[in-house]
Amino acid sequence: MAEPTTSPFQALQPIASQEVDVTDSLRHVEVYTLGGLLTLLWHGDPALEQLVIACGGAMGGLLGPANGLYYDLGVRFADYGIGLVRVGYRKPNDLGACVHDLVAAAELGARRGAKRFVTMGHSFGGAVAVRAGIVLGKDAAGVVTLATQSAGCEEAARLGETPVLLFHGEHDELLPLEASKLVQTLTGGDLIVFPETGHLLSEAADELRERLGIWIPARF
Repeated sequence: MAEPTTSPFQALQPIASQEVDVTDSLRHVEVYTLGGLLTLLWHGDPALEQLVIACGGAMGGLLGPANGLYYDLGVRFADYGIGLVRVGYRKPNDLGACVHDLVAAAELGARRGAKRFVTMGHSFGGAVAVRAGIVLGKDAAGVVTLATQSAGCEEAARLGETPVLLFHGEHDELLPLEASKLVQTLTGGDLIVFPETGHLLSEAADELRERLGIWIPARF
């Protein structure tokens, strides 16, 4: 007899969950697990078939870089019929646990109707997004990294034909541009370098929003 399989969400060992509608198009979800609290801010109808999963850096966070990028994209994409969930890690800076959080969020999305996913992460979260994209396999429509680190991306070539878009600031004060160049080499993705721009990409906020507002819907 085959051993019963445990899904990524079940493997979190959830104790309880609760959610509340913040607005007509934003839902706050909290999942209490034995390993900590997983927080999800869910933009758009939870039953949408296309879902972006966005994550922060080593300290966590839900806004993203570039002056609240994730919030703005969530609002924008909801009007396009694309969902976006912002993931608040259970254990920030724990790469394996953070990847697990993104994959569990994808499972929750799939339970509600999602079929294709784009993962997106800033800094440390770039490695999380890459690894989650690998786990999602053919269900991954794309991967976006924002000023990513290279540590944790050693197996990025396993993304195969999944489209990858990388952004990095020329004057990043925390992670060198070479980190994104290495990931680009492994994935064959497209790298956009913003001049006179630091780690939070604030100087290029408008252009970043415009590019992602085109690239992500095109992946779906």
